[in-house]
Amino acid sequence: MADRVRGNAMGVRVFPVTRAMNNTNSVGDPHRLLPERVQRKNIWRLSVAQALAGANSVVVYATGAIVGDQLAPSPLLATLPISIFVVGMAACIVPAGAIARHHGRRAVFMVGTGAGVLAGLLAMLAVLVGSFWLFCLATFFGGSYAAVVLSFRFAAADGVQPERRARALSLVMAGGVAAGVVGPQLVTWTMHWWPLHTFAASYLVQAGVAVLAAFVLLGVQLPPVTAAERAGGRRLAVIARQPRFIAAATCGAVSYLLMNFLMTSAPLAMRLHGHSQELANLGLQWHVIAMYAPSFFTGRLIARFGAGRVVAVGMLLIGLAAAAGLGGDDVAHFWLTLVLLGVGWNFGFLGASALVLECHEPEEKTRVQSLNDFIVFGLMAIGSFSSGGVLGAYGWSMVLWVSFVPLALAGVVLVVVNLSSRVAPAAERDASR
Repeated sequence: MADRVRGNAMGVRVFPVTRAMNNTNSVGDPHRLLPERVQRKNIWRLSVAQALAGANSVVVYATGAIVGDQLAPSPLLATLPISIFVVGMAACIVPAGAIARHHGRRAVFMVGTGAGVLAGLLAMLAVLVGSFWLFCLATFFGGSYAAVVLSFRFAAADGVQPERRARALSLVMAGGVAAGVVGPQLVTWTMHWWPLHTFAASYLVQAGVAVLAAFVLLGVQLPPVTAAERAGGRRLAVIARQPRFIAAATCGAVSYLLMNFLMTSAPLAMRLHGHSQELANLGLQWHVIAMYAPSFFTGRLIARFGAGRVVAVGMLLIGLAAAAGLGGDDVAHFWLTLVLLGVGWNFGFLGASALVLECHEPEEKTRVQSLNDFIVFGLMAIGSFSSGGVLGAYGWSMVLWVSFVPLALAGVVLVVVNLSSRVAPAAERDASR
């Protein structure tokens, strides 16, 4: 058995991975590689599930602020359902990681899709009876579902060669391209099926799509949990102090925070500027496509140029998205902002996710990945809660200006980590002389 150690453009180290001498039995050991056939099947199924389950988030973002504005007791609470959606993501990611560590990822997939079905049914009922707080509960379950869906990207890397992990992760996220089409069109086609209850049918159909995703996920074949993985490895405090983990968590959080911060406000801001719901849906559709379409080649970019450089480009593109929005308030400016924001999120979030894979031993994966996503979604919730308030009190332009603050923080972290990665090898060489 051979160990492999790699480095990336930020000078970070990849932990050794033990290769299997015989792939026939490799499914039973998470330290070994899965057979090529199983790897391909897993990636295909996870990509399809990403396409189906990803529509859940798109439906919530396309309709959440609109329905919230209709049902809320105060206009200031219009975006609260979307904020509750993000809270659901943050609140459920750590329990989901614990379930995965003890019972395997597939158990988490089934629990998550169950939450997705419940979210759709409760949202439909909330619209039918006109209950704002029931709608908020529905979006909480929708957020729980979304948190599990985002774990698909890490599941794709299980049992895969180290040099192919970024590409496997990226290909699964590429399934979101279909979600970018299915989600908005699902809303457009179904929102008026029940004329007196706009969007109620959309939520019912979304619940049906979640059921279909569950059947696809049943065929995913991942390594079973071992005693070493249940033990969890090193303490999280030790892992979290690594510069590469700090960079991964910070940039992943900023990418998702700003994507959510701007995307939450954009549909409502378009309505406030006199644009139709159909135009807002179409802009959101292209935004989601832009979020996931680069995934077909983002993995190759990470392998060639390093995760750090890809993350930096992502931060730059998000900054350009905010700048484009400040250029005007017509449809073209909103759409350009949403498209640039989508591509920037893809580079920033996938690059950061690839860095996370370099921060842990195999038996530590679920704990470390859950910690990273908890940080990402926790900070994302702050952005979501503040988005509606900033939009309502100060307008769309202020939402865009505020975006530059976390971008500056991410830039500083990237520079500091990059400098430290260059200084450390030099210090080691001096010490060895």
